[in-house]
Amino acid sequence: MDASLINRLPQDTLNQIFSSLPLRQIMICRSVCKFFNQMLTSPSFMDLISTQTPLRFLALRPPHHHHHHQRHNSHVSSLPYLHVFDPDQNQWLRFSLSFLPFRSPQPVASASGLLYLWGESPNSLESNRSLVVCNPLTRQFQVLPQLGSAWSRHGSVLVDSVNHRVMVLTELAALYFSNTNKTNSWLTFSANLPSKPRSPILISDSVFALCDVGSRWRSQWKLFTCTLTNLNNSYNNWVCLGRLEWGDIFDIIKRPRLVRGKGNKLLMIGVLKSNFSLNPSCSTILILRLDLARMEWEEAGRMPSEMYKSFQESSKFKIFGGGDRVCLSAKRVGKLALWDDCDGVVWRWIEGVPGGGDGLCRGFVFEASLTALS
Repeated sequence: MDASLINRLPQDTLNQIFSSLPLRQIMICRSVCKFFNQMLTSPSFMDLISTQTPLRFLALRPPHHHHHHQRHNSHVSSLPYLHVFDPDQNQWLRFSLSFLPFRSPQPVASASGLLYLWGESPNSLESNRSLVVCNPLTRQFQVLPQLGSAWSRHGSVLVDSVNHRVMVLTELAALYFSNTNKTNSWLTFSANLPSKPRSPILISDSVFALCDVGSRWRSQWKLFTCTLTNLNNSYNNWVCLGRLEWGDIFDIIKRPRLVRGKGNKLLMIGVLKSNFSLNPSCSTILILRLDLARMEWEEAGRMPSEMYKSFQESSKFKIFGGGDRVCLSAKRVGKLALWDDCDGVVWRWIEGVPGGGDGLCRGFVFEASLTALS
């Protein structure tokens, strides 16, 4: 590259040429040579393409046993990566997290191009985990105010990078952090939920979660919500959502999960019961969609019978994704089922899932972009 004529072009000219490329091509060009990498990561170029359309990936979370296995097995020496699936190109990719000065980084959530993860200080002899926000594309990171290790084990992390808000939620309490908070610390609120919140999600200014209000013999799921701007230390932060016209919508689905839909929509996914007996047989996996503006449910899709056979014998499965795409995994299936509603409903398999484990994959949507940390 030292003898290449491209070196003679002014920086402004190079910026204009490469800024016309889509983000996917820019990332490929970064790997061509050191000159391209330096030019395409320069502050002037990054400012020029800061509004590029992000790439939407489905990212995998490491299995729960992964962290313990790495710390106690000296033979394990794997580099930290964020594994993602690109549905548009039908291929697996990985982003290196080696720029982070933390042991065993555990990605848990993402929003607006920023990745949130738990990381341990390499100098700490004890398990002392911090919540870190970073961008794997720009290799920038920031450590959020310190939290106790119990939150990383039991809390669900909800993020909204546009408004710089983070919530860590458990059954009993919620921690809330915002860059607009002048104290630069976590605010603590009582959750006071009837049970452990299942698959909580953040949509706009509201948090939604499923809670089991039934008995030890029979589950009964209800939808609860709270508003971030109205959080206070009272016991009335959460309200149960329900409409008479919804009927038995929560009784027809077994093991329901919530996923953020497209726009102001919420998805609920679970196994469709064939009847209302105590141990009913199930026919398929159903996806329901709630329009939060009209508060009306509709069926968004149901898994084809041939695909459902792979899930039929599994007593446990995981669901993740968002918008128009939802992934489902189960023990011993060995691949992911993808519901894709971008251009009409399509069900397909995702092969070649990286890593080992029991086949239960957890994850989230990662919109790769060149978002800068504030």
